[in-house]
Amino acid sequence: MRYLPLTPADRQAMLGTIGAPSIDDLFVDVPESARLSGPIAGLPMHASELAVERHMTALARKNLAAGEAPFFLGAGAYRHHVPASVDHLIQRGEFLTAYTPYQPEIAQGTLQMMFEFQSQIARLLGCDVANASMYDGSTACWEAISMARRVTKRGKAILSGGLHPHYVSVAKTMARFTGDQLVTGVPTLSPEPDTLDLINAIDADTSCVVVQYPDILGRIEDMSALAEACHAKKALLIAVVTEPVALGAIKAPGEMGADIVVGEGQSLGVGLQFGGPYVGLFACSEKLVRQMPGRLCGETVDASGKRGFVLTLSTREQHIRREKATSNICTSSVLCALAMSVHMTLLGEKGLRQLAELNHVGASAAADRLAEVDGVELVTDRFFNEFTLKLSKEARPAVRQLADKGILAGVSLGRLYPGVEALQNGLVVAVTETTTEEDVETLASALEEVLA
Repeated sequence: MRYLPLTPADRQAMLGTIGAPSIDDLFVDVPESARLSGPIAGLPMHASELAVERHMTALARKNLAAGEAPFFLGAGAYRHHVPASVDHLIQRGEFLTAYTPYQPEIAQGTLQMMFEFQSQIARLLGCDVANASMYDGSTACWEAISMARRVTKRGKAILSGGLHPHYVSVAKTMARFTGDQLVTGVPTLSPEPDTLDLINAIDADTSCVVVQYPDILGRIEDMSALAEACHAKKALLIAVVTEPVALGAIKAPGEMGADIVVGEGQSLGVGLQFGGPYVGLFACSEKLVRQMPGRLCGETVDASGKRGFVLTLSTREQHIRREKATSNICTSSVLCALAMSVHMTLLGEKGLRQLAELNHVGASAAADRLAEVDGVELVTDRFFNEFTLKLSKEARPAVRQLADKGILAGVSLGRLYPGVEALQNGLVVAVTETTTEEDVETLASALEEVLA
């Protein structure tokens, strides 16, 4: 078995060198109650490659694939059509193998791609500068909060109730180790976001206010007034974008005064992929660039005057002294960033705007049709391709019933906010260019049956 190259003699020699009688002695610090005493129950022992393939294929058949059913899931991860050319290009050996560009003299292609990606993201998000990608949207959001603390020397962050609860959860986990105070809330089934409440909550201890755009319910709000209120109290405004396609139709957060704009780039080029890998986006104003986490690729010239690319800024503990690092989770997702960049390049500005229009027109038509169903109320009146419905029954079991009919109807707010009674009837529905009129009609008809 070529992936286990060590012989028993090799292992004994290694154990002898480190002074351990057996491999088990390497785990003495693990409590005995947490160690396995034998094979895992129900898990078969060794099997041939062919047997494993057959078993896994049989398990996979139990899944309902996104492309085989009416699909309305969103809430931070979206199904878009990814051109076949994206996958073809990212699998070229020059990109697939040149993963980490530590040696610029042999990674010029990867570095140039990162430079182009940064330019695209900065323009998309409306900011001066963007980095070469991050781990994912949720950790990028935390990085922005942490950056705001370094910039303002304050430790209180106000998180909008419209921020995705998974992003809030990641921030809470990280804040346990940094001591940041997070002021959080939950959304209400209202057409209006909590902008006024956020403005009133800003005080002299506030490092930043974090808002999602469009928010978890799909609502869109002009954040200019909120940006002014933040800046008046010397706090930063952080905007989170989980659906970058929306920026082909609505104003970029940076153009409305957001100091830091972060988000998830999965929508373009990457696909759903059973939950990952994804690609985090991070951009900010030029005056804050020294505190920006991650990698920043720059353009320069070599000794002969030829155009070249280098890593201009790289601020994680792997590259510099730990106490000087801005982060230790600011991993670049270079291959996914490449996929996103290729997709954006294929679209171009005109194509992105056309794609955004397709999404919005389809979502508007779907919202109108679903609102006609008895027991359905449209909550969101300003949205891009995602909106919230209030059902006459609890949404979570309704979604389960619809799934049993072969319809992936959306994300219930009861799943995102368990225990919040006022949200249990909420259903977040996403419509993209992959959704057909027949899909919408199928959902509407099935919803009538479920709510009857």
